[in-house]
Amino acid sequence: MTENKKLTVFYDGACPLCHREIGYYRRRQGADGISWVDISSEAADDEIVTGLSRTEALARFHVMKPDGNLVSGGRAFAELWAVLPGFRPLARLFQKRPLLWLLDRAYDVFLKFRPRLQALVAGRKGTRSLSL
Repeated sequence: MTENKKLTVFYDGACPLCHREIGYYRRRQGADGISWVDISSEAADDEIVTGLSRTEALARFHVMKPDGNLVSGGRAFAELWAVLPGFRPLARLFQKRPLLWLLDRAYDVFLKFRPRLQALVAGRKGTRSLSL
């Protein structure tokens, strides 16, 4: 990947929950200043960028800062929010040490429930398409 002066967000476009959430962020003001990379079509053993495999990227939310540093979990959300004007107050709040730690722990808890939430979102999507 070439050097890019934008925040880069790596997401699983095949995950209905992720697809929906990223779609929400992509519609926000400032989203055009972010590089959005759907890693769902990459080969299983491919390295997405140096230090980030496809398997790692699918398991946890990652962003790459403009300086090339990778950040994951709750910290990655704080970095994303910092770039989107409507979310900057939230980013400022959660970039402070004790709340950043809490955000990371909350994200870790979320990951335990993620498969069930993905199934729920996928089920709703299927239900909607049947009822139309």
